[in-house]
Amino acid sequence: QVQVTESGGGLVQAGASLRLSCAASGRTSSNNGVGWFRQAPGKEREFVAGISWNGGDTIYADSVKGRFTISRDRYKSTVSLQMNTLKPEDTAVYYCAIALRAYASSAKSDYRYWGQGTQVTVSS
Repeated sequence: QVQVTESGGGLVQAGASLRLSCAASGRTSSNNGVGWFRQAPGKEREFVAGISWNGGDTIYADSVKGRFTISRDRYKSTVSLQMNTLKPEDTAVYYCAIALRAYASSAKSDYRYWGQGTQVTVSS
């Protein structure tokens, strides 16, 4: 069993920054792609950013490109999402997910293990 835990959410004003962290424990390895998704009230869960097993490949949703940065520390088995210049439309519950494959992916179906999510609220 794999446990995924997100942390770092909070309430900030527009233009501020937040850093989310994702840690995995249990029967997992560092050879998996990891992704961040988010879900706003009344909306579908959407892809935000993904990173390959070695951090060499990263992908982003157009809505966050240039503002968010995903990175990973393989030795600590953690993945971070640095979010800068936050906007009210970034308000959502952010989820970390671990893929069964090694590459970065934007498809929810590629992810097997999900965390419980962390709330990010951006006020205008």
